[in-house]
Amino acid sequence: MTLKRRIIDRETREAVTDLLIRYATGIDVRDWDLLRSCFTEDCDADYGDIGHWHGRDEITAWMSATHDPLGPTLHRITNVSMTHDTGLVRTRCYVHAVIVLPDRSATVHTYGCYEDELVDTPAGWRIARRRFIHAATEIPPATD
Repeated sequence: MTLKRRIIDRETREAVTDLLIRYATGIDVRDWDLLRSCFTEDCDADYGDIGHWHGRDEITAWMSATHDPLGPTLHRITNVSMTHDTGLVRTRCYVHAVIVLPDRSATVHTYGCYEDELVDTPAGWRIARRRFIHAATEIPPATD
């Protein structure tokens, strides 16, 4: 079956890009209500070896438990591409996550991309399905 693809108007492109940035910001400033608002109630979030969650409450709880103990984090979202199919927008973007360990002794860098299916809800665009594709992680060598 061929899906009908439409040109994405500026308003939709800006709203979708804003959603992706709010996701990263929610994690980095530890605003779990903001992060939760980025997903549909019944979202499917597959982060590969990291984990797989069903529903915005599950992924938000995991993100909170994982990130609250850390030092600063910086999630960079770039190279956003999108297609608009009937009823949803598909996006693919790169992510570079900078994670500072709790004691600030080291910084871990993780690289990959998100492939998302977004739906337009009465509250705005939300992530209904996400797949994280891991490319690489740089972990600094232990020091004596």
